[in-house]
Amino acid sequence: MARVSRRQFCQFAGSTLATLGFSQLNFQRQADNYGKVLAQSTPRKLALLVGINNYSSQPLRGCVNDVELQRHLLIHRFGFNPKDILILTDAKATRQGILGAFEEHLIKQAKPGDVVVYHYSGHGSRIFDPDPIVVRSRTDNSGLNGTFVPVNSGLPVGYPQQGGVVQDIMGHTLFLLMSAVKSENFTVVLDSCYSGGATRERRVRSRAGGRNILVSPDEKSYQEMWLSRLNLSREDFIKGYKEGVAKGVVLTAANPNQLAIDERLNGF
Repeated sequence: MARVSRRQFCQFAGSTLATLGFSQLNFQRQADNYGKVLAQSTPRKLALLVGINNYSSQPLRGCVNDVELQRHLLIHRFGFNPKDILILTDAKATRQGILGAFEEHLIKQAKPGDVVVYHYSGHGSRIFDPDPIVVRSRTDNSGLNGTFVPVNSGLPVGYPQQGGVVQDIMGHTLFLLMSAVKSENFTVVLDSCYSGGATRERRVRSRAGGRNILVSPDEKSYQEMWLSRLNLSREDFIKGYKEGVAKGVVLTAANPNQLAIDERLNGF
């Protein structure tokens, strides 16, 4: 993964904000509460950063850069120890790699009061769950569930004429994993979307899905395992899920009906 200097990072961040029409002052004001949580003095600050460019189909370009920029931000602005930042990119960001890292690096290590960050940049998708924990979507009545797409979660052979199972990680699963982290100082950054499409210059961060693309049995078993570990009934889960995020704050690149796009800005 290419490294950038702190000076390069700061110059890029400032020029990009200007390109997008934000002043650095306005951006700082909007991010104030987020920054206060990350900057506070705590026994430890832990981060898991996931970025995937090299999908076998619909590859992306900016996700590994996202992770590198986030790493610099956490170290130089918010005082994270580099040893406490775990990075998974491309081939390492498999389904098992992501879930295992979340358990080992965040859930098992974080103590009450610690600052915890999870960042995901990659494809999102929407798939069908015949037996969902939450029956009704919070955004529409499609019956589809938002997911995150690990590097090894490809579409079934013969899609779209033929459907099948994929190895996606559901938003429901992320909610359970967040619930298991012992600290309330939890920030999640999700840079993906749930709609498809691409052009030569812009690549939308989503992989195709639909009602014939199904959640895997492994995913359902994993959810049931965490419900049991958390001593959480389906009813309690549904109540908590409908109320909002499990804990802390979640920053998303787009609403479920919006696009998150890879695009070159200022040569970066």
